[in-house]
Amino acid sequence: MKNQTDQLVYQPGPEPHSVRTADGRVLAVPQGWELLPPGDAGLTRRVKAAGDHWVVQEKKGRRTFSHGVWAPADTIRRIRQELDAERSTDSYAKRKVADAKRREKVQEAYVEDFHGAVLQFLNFHPSHAKIAQQVANLVSAHATPVGSGTVARTARIPLERRAAAAVIAWLRHQTTGYDQMRIARIRGKRREVRRMLAQRSHELLDRYRRGADIDADCPLWRVLQAPAGGADAQV
Repeated sequence: MKNQTDQLVYQPGPEPHSVRTADGRVLAVPQGWELLPPGDAGLTRRVKAAGDHWVVQEKKGRRTFSHGVWAPADTIRRIRQELDAERSTDSYAKRKVADAKRREKVQEAYVEDFHGAVLQFLNFHPSHAKIAQQVANLVSAHATPVGSGTVARTARIPLERRAAAAVIAWLRHQTTGYDQMRIARIRGKRREVRRMLAQRSHELLDRYRRGADIDADCPLWRVLQAPAGGADAQV
């Protein structure tokens, strides 16, 4: 049976040295424990692997925010000293440089693959090939950066679906009045509005896929002619 110091996840408590359980109970943090704030993934990972700890997280909307990890102060201090010593070595510095280069190559490859998937989803008529490239460049530049939190960064769905979702989200924010809409706080209402706007976006894309003539009133055309070219879109 789990005791109070097993590896558990809690919510922030009402007092500095307290946490709240999922069922609303408030627990005092064990004596001699210290809160390790988020920010150093390596230190946090090792502290969690060292033994008993409490993870503190808070969910706001669909996002979960870390408030750190409670663990024995002696454990945190010892592991921090060990890690500082390790990080001061030349071998560690060389490994960090190599890791950074590897991540950069992986990121470059992903951006290229994502850009290609966006172009494939757009599937514009050859007469609108230049516009397809513009859209693919804008969506990819916004959606692919590491840590952007966009749909393009999730591995839960195939690349093709990520690309399609990113394009539709970009169009929603750039070519509709979604950001200024006052949507009633009714369960499912925002999802309903998004579905409606997604349908409009698909209809807009179909015009470019058919090779239809595009006039100055086309919302996508207007976005692409703007100085920023839609670069600030939220995807």
